Amino acid sequence: MQFYSTNRKVPSVSFKEAVLKGLPNDNGLFLPEIIPHFSSEFLTELPGLTFHEIAREGARLIIEEEISEKDLKTIIEDAFNFDVPINNVHDNIHVLELFHGPTLAFKDFGARFMARVMGYFLKSDDREINILVATSGDTGSAVAQGFLGVEGIKITLLYPKGKVSKIQEQQLTTIGQNVTALEVDGTFDDCQHLVKTAFLDEELNKKFNLSSANSINIARLLPQSFYYTYAFSRLMSNSENIYFCVPSGNLGNLCGGLLAKKMGIPITGFIAASNANDIVPTYLETQKFSPKASIQTISNAMDVGNPSNFSRVLDLYDHDYQKIIADIKGISFNDDETRTLIKEVHGGYKYLMCPHTAIGYGGLKHYLKSGDTGILLSTAHPCKFKDIVEPLILEKVEIPLRLQRIIEKEKQAIPMTKEFADFKSFLFESS
Repeated sequence: MQFYSTNRKVPSVSFKEAVLKGLPNDNGLFLPEIIPHFSSEFLTELPGLTFHEIAREGARLIIEEEISEKDLKTIIEDAFNFDVPINNVHDNIHVLELFHGPTLAFKDFGARFMARVMGYFLKSDDREINILVATSGDTGSAVAQGFLGVEGIKITLLYPKGKVSKIQEQQLTTIGQNVTALEVDGTFDDCQHLVKTAFLDEELNKKFNLSSANSINIARLLPQSFYYTYAFSRLMSNSENIYFCVPSGNLGNLCGGLLAKKMGIPITGFIAASNANDIVPTYLETQKFSPKASIQTISNAMDVGNPSNFSRVLDLYDHDYQKIIADIKGISFNDDETRTLIKEVHGGYKYLMCPHTAIGYGGLKHYLKSGDTGILLSTAHPCKFKDIVEPLILEKVEIPLRLQRIIEKEKQAIPMTKEFADFKSFLFESS
């Protein structure tokens, strides 16, 4: 399988090169030249397959023979060594809990898979990889934990100062070893701009082998398709119409679902639910994509004003707006509405949601019709936002022991401006 750039100004590359490079030289994003389809036999057998079996088939079709089936099996079983429960919230609304990995966020799926795939490829490669990661909250810690101690890889995390939760910041800044955290005086979009500009800088690319572990990396995107297929397989007998609602920021999570659908999983449609950073819902309503400076909200992982994966959405639908809106609906909620949703679900159904998950619930509640099945993607454990949710439910939120240990560690972060010249100097000086 070859992977092309969405900007189509550079030659296609292998899966290995797409993963290790992260971003094409023309500043596009990698996608497979041909999206393969699951066999009819696989679709028939879906309800009886395990998550690992579903993941292996989804990966095999995209990766083809670049990783042997034996090694792929090992990678998948090691990466996804935690539960993926699906619970009923009420009536026809179900929640897919994606926060049972080591950092208590859905980013563990992509980060752990990508770390093991990169490690596999680097065994036969002498180069050292410098991974640059812009994070609005959970991506950084998931990537750092996934790559911690991996030989031949250095991680630099960029996060916006004062715009992540305290627990998220502790997860980002207490890791050490091959991981460095930069506290950027700006927004997530500023962090993302620094990373993308670095990939286009000739001097940096002569000195370093740069790669990305954001959802712009195809190895982060691919495993996010696995859990859509898995959730569909568990609820496919409930009704003919199955909708997924995705809390949406940089659109990587949504693209994982779109990929699963393009590979033949008969998902009826998607709801892209956002906070006040409503760039995508506005596009879906008006056909106008208008990036803007991000707004800080209580659902900070979705505080994205210029979602990178939008170009992938366009390519997956051949830039056909009518096809896009046939599959994807949009909706946004402000902070007050988000708080109301958290209280409503906890008070009425005894289920506690983080702010991002609550926004997803609001999307399903708005669009889902009687007789349809809705699956909400729960992206983070509510304890990571205890300062927000505890005053709303008037209860203490228990913090898992592995997270309590991180909270007690000393923060280690390097201050950084949002100026690229300063970031570039740091990279050279720290080499």
